[in-house]
Amino acid sequence: MTNLFGEPPPTLLPDDPIARADLEAGTDPTAVAAAHPSYAAAWAALADRALAAGEPVAAYAYARTGYHRSLDQLRRAGWKGHGPVPWQHVPNQGFLRSLNALGLAAAAIGEDDEAARCAEFLRDSSPAAVAALGD
Repeated sequence: MTNLFGEPPPTLLPDDPIARADLEAGTDPTAVAAAHPSYAAAWAALADRALAAGEPVAAYAYARTGYHRSLDQLRRAGWKGHGPVPWQHVPNQGFLRSLNALGLAAAAIGEDDEAARCAEFLRDSSPAAVAALGD
């Protein structure tokens, strides 16, 4: 079936160049998240670190924080609950990484329904993110 209305335009989140520069320079993501709590990439980095350390509950909390902070930003950017959130736009990557980490952490703690919803949401938002994250 073809959608005659087409897709909504891609949603592009605003950049936070100071937070991004801090994180890229190797500043501990805990410090970046504390200084820039709306910067989803810091929360995603914390979630990824917790997953790597075998701490899925902490990863779940970090990822959920990044995910929810991102939803607020997506809505302010005009997102209506669906449509593309391109991986290629670097400021979107914090949201997409948080969503991915939330799905992985949910799976690790047995929240299979949530893990499936996160995987579907990620696929619907950005197939390129799925390919880039490879989880």
